[in-house]
Amino acid sequence: MALSTAFTELFGVEHPIALAPMGGSAGGALAAAVSRGGGLGLLGSGNGARDWLARELPVVADEGAGKPWGIGFLTWAIDDGAVARALEYGPSAVMLSFGDPGPFVERIRSTGTALIIQVTDLEEARRAVDLGADVIVAQGTEAGGHGARHGRSTLPFVPVVVDLAAPVPVLAAGGIADGRGVAAALALGAAGALLGTRFQATAEALVAPATARAIVEGRGEDTERSSVLDIARGSRWPARYTARTLAHPVLDAWRGREDELAADPHAREAYQDAVARGEIPALPQWASEAVDLIDDLPSAADLVADLAAGAEDALARAGRR
Repeated sequence: MALSTAFTELFGVEHPIALAPMGGSAGGALAAAVSRGGGLGLLGSGNGARDWLARELPVVADEGAGKPWGIGFLTWAIDDGAVARALEYGPSAVMLSFGDPGPFVERIRSTGTALIIQVTDLEEARRAVDLGADVIVAQGTEAGGHGARHGRSTLPFVPVVVDLAAPVPVLAAGGIADGRGVAAALALGAAGALLGTRFQATAEALVAPATARAIVEGRGEDTERSSVLDIARGSRWPARYTARTLAHPVLDAWRGREDELAADPHAREAYQDAVARGEIPALPQWASEAVDLIDDLPSAADLVADLAAGAEDALARAGRR
């Protein structure tokens, strides 16, 4: 059973699976591997740092074997120049997340590049429709990394966005880590699934070995959504977005005391000193509630095939029942 959807037809990919453009860790090798595997690899450039783009864009362009690929940006953290530099490499899509995508839409559309907009609530979903998004990603609160402080879970959120956005294809995101999750996304009316944490635990991900091990060994009940680590490390993330991570000693020390932490420069200095000494990870260990389902570190291309096969099996079993 071929899983052909509006998403696979739009991009000419084999499977309805996309790589979440995780800032920093979804580098060129990972995006290229996902695309070679039949999904849509999305480079995670985050704030569009010039040096990072100069290093990773040629990798995905060279290693992608001519397959479709894209790039994602944190909309609140970029300028028009970052988008322009990425477009020079001819991506199939640009994905904008977390913030108003409006200022960048004309630049992207002028090159014929598909526009993907990630949304975390219905206000953002309506804005994405009004801007003419080619694909909308509906992210539930189970997702690892950043998401809406007051968002909704993936299961009820995705079909609402599907109905609101029709006929624009929607990808489900948040708490999806195996083929059953991909099948569930399709059953909810989505045209595919966008996965992050599952692809963090692959051979090509730009993550520290300790972080990859922590994901493989992690449990969903150990993840927590908070703004503490953003405050402690001096990140400028907008207050409306918090981040789901694995357990962290700074979370334990400052949970519920965010205002106090924000007002204490010595605490933030202590955080950076602890990072420098190797006592805590250089970056928070982003992880979704589905982290329990991850127990290996495969190549990303093989993982895409396994996810697709698992989704086909799950849908076939459901049909027999």
